[in-house]
Amino acid sequence: MIQIHNQSDTLMMVIHEIYGINQHMQGFCERVSRQRFDVICPNFLERNTPFNYSEEKEAYHHFMENVGFTDPLYKIKDILSEVKDEYQRIFIIGFSVGATIAWLCSEGEHINGVVGYYGSRIRNYVEITPKCPTKLFFPQEEQSFNVDELISTLHIKNIDVHKLNGKHGFSNPYSPNYNELSAQKAFSEMIEFIMRH
Repeated sequence: MIQIHNQSDTLMMVIHEIYGINQHMQGFCERVSRQRFDVICPNFLERNTPFNYSEEKEAYHHFMENVGFTDPLYKIKDILSEVKDEYQRIFIIGFSVGATIAWLCSEGEHINGVVGYYGSRIRNYVEITPKCPTKLFFPQEEQSFNVDELISTLHIKNIDVHKLNGKHGFSNPYSPNYNELSAQKAFSEMIEFIMRH
């Protein structure tokens, strides 16, 4: 778990991808903490070493078999019940499967906002109506579904959805799909969203 304390009244809970807490998550958490927020990034893989990007199939299999979407949801609720009185505002930021977990959290209590980066599995949970402001970033295209169809479904619920140049992983500087302009745009919009709410 990553924990960074800045004596802030605002907590950012960051939810990792299938790979676990890797360089991307560490760098992102540090970057968010430089905005003077407190940061928590729980490790849902229950293993100390993150998967390498070359182990995508193994990482996906491990996540689906041993982690799933429900377990992290309950762990997040437990963490939030412990820390909610310490903060005026709590935001959840997720990447890929972490974005889907963040999306599932959007119906919960004590959350001021949710931000999801390329949460492709959100398509399996479109019945959810967030109780808090929600901002989602998607790439131009995904291999397994039609991005525009999902976006049109989500727009009906007043969710702030953006489609940015690049592919799945566009915000990850360690991914071959990294798109620096889209990553910077998403980060700036995320910070503006947080400041607004």
